[in-house]
Amino acid sequence: MSLIRLIILSLFFFTQVQADTIYNLIKIPHLEIYDIKTPNKLRYLYAKQSFTIGVDNNINCHNSEKKILNQKYKIIQKNLNRYNQEFLKKINLKYIVLCEDLSISKINTAGIPDNIMKTLILDIKFNESYFERVIHHEVFHIINDSFKELFDEKIWSNFNVKEFEYAECSTCTNKLGLDTYTNTEGFFSEYSQSTASEDMAEVFSHLMIGINLKKLDPILEKKIQFIKTNLLKIDQNFIL
Repeated sequence: MSLIRLIILSLFFFTQVQADTIYNLIKIPHLEIYDIKTPNKLRYLYAKQSFTIGVDNNINCHNSEKKILNQKYKIIQKNLNRYNQEFLKKINLKYIVLCEDLSISKINTAGIPDNIMKTLILDIKFNESYFERVIHHEVFHIINDSFKELFDEKIWSNFNVKEFEYAECSTCTNKLGLDTYTNTEGFFSEYSQSTASEDMAEVFSHLMIGINLKKLDPILEKKIQFIKTNLLKIDQNFIL
């Protein structure tokens, strides 16, 4: 066997072993490594082919053109580099899966977090107007799922006016708008009013991208303080 042929075969088997290892870790098929040499040790993977996962095969996502993948990766990594390795380990996040047209039960979504599998799937073609913000929004869901005891929804709900009630689920309401309100009145966006967990994620994401804290109403000030206080319980060095 020629040396060149041997090298090619070795590379093939090494790549296949990597793919099998990835699947065994996070149970998502058709993934390839995009970047694992990152400052905070996040491992970025991308969909080489479309995949369908979930107990009911209700999660779907598709592969992207390499050019789009390369462009969006720079934005994603810039934002996720805000989280250091220690913090990511505490919240149970290790793998970032990049694909496009992500949906769950045929409903498009920006991301799907899974703290058990230490994985966050991101739709790299999600609306550019909100793209950076939703990265942090989805990270908060990982945080929340890992520390439910810190982010008590009853305490959170009591910050709102008595007449207000959240929906039972984020898809049980038509409050889907992501534009940031000029007049907040307790909420950063229409989507904030869907559920308590989405409201928390919207507050966190707005804090992470930077907002004018001088023009907030008393309710939002309480919510922000709640988020900050409990993040510091996870990691006293965390910086918003």
